[in-house]
Amino acid sequence: MVYGALDIGGTKIAGALVSADGRVLARVQRPTPAREPAESLMAVVASVLDELSTHSEWRSLACLGIASAGPVDTAAGTVSPVNIPGWRGFPLVDRVRAHPALPADVGVTLIGDAVAMTAAEHWLGAARGVDNALCMVVSTGVGGGLILNGRLHPGRSGNAGHIGHISVDLDGSDCPCGARGCVEGLASGTAIAAHASAAGWRAPAGVAPDAASVAAAAAAGDPVALAAYDRAAQALAAAIAATAALVELDLAVIGGGVAQSGDVLFDPLRRWLTRYAVLDFARDVAVVPAGLALDAGLIGAAAAGAAALEADPTPYAPVAGV
Repeated sequence: MVYGALDIGGTKIAGALVSADGRVLARVQRPTPAREPAESLMAVVASVLDELSTHSEWRSLACLGIASAGPVDTAAGTVSPVNIPGWRGFPLVDRVRAHPALPADVGVTLIGDAVAMTAAEHWLGAARGVDNALCMVVSTGVGGGLILNGRLHPGRSGNAGHIGHISVDLDGSDCPCGARGCVEGLASGTAIAAHASAAGWRAPAGVAPDAASVAAAAAAGDPVALAAYDRAAQALAAAIAATAALVELDLAVIGGGVAQSGDVLFDPLRRWLTRYAVLDFARDVAVVPAGLALDAGLIGAAAAGAAALEADPTPYAPVAGV
């Protein structure tokens, strides 16, 4: 039995075939044409499915889970990603179901990308066995998901834990979501690169001016790059501390592309957290990198699809009902 997975974000659209024990058997990835019209985006999704269907494991496909940048509406099967303006109320589940390579008896399940990462980390990764955890994806945007009392807590619409769109700066800039001072506008990879560039940092010739190159500069001691990561870490720490005060966390897990910067992010993040998480019951929340790196969204999407089957063969039953 094989589980299919799609992971759709502002930077990449990835697909995978995943075994029942969580191993990625085949993987496909395309850049996201995030500023293009809805049908151009859907064409990329279709091309990912086309390529996955060429693998021999596709014949054993039991289900397909979709992890998408949010907001999502899991009941309606629609997506409205903040960073993908061409999709607003887009009927992604119906469109994927209609793909000619997908067998008619294969169910399709939608989950938010950060909730999918949370499911994966609780199943196989850094939050395995943890009762109360916040898992965050820090990449093109910032998302999150919650484990409460040992179970995934996706919320009524599938968006619970969407920490990237809580305000941590009351006088901050407007966010595309409609609020202002959001965590995403301060801590995403996009925000880190933009802030460093505005402060005078320049990428070396031939190197993309993105968060990864800012991280490399910070690791080499560039003060402007270090300041950009410190600013992002402060916003993340404020959000983690607020969540810890609200639901009493045992652990915070940080994944996504920005988390690959390692100590450049985690050292200031842990330092700022001691400034914000000061109440006795919120203090000393451990902050760790995601255990599944960049495949967590795919593994979580597969887990969601598997759990939606009437007879759930995976050990990750908490995804059931998403």
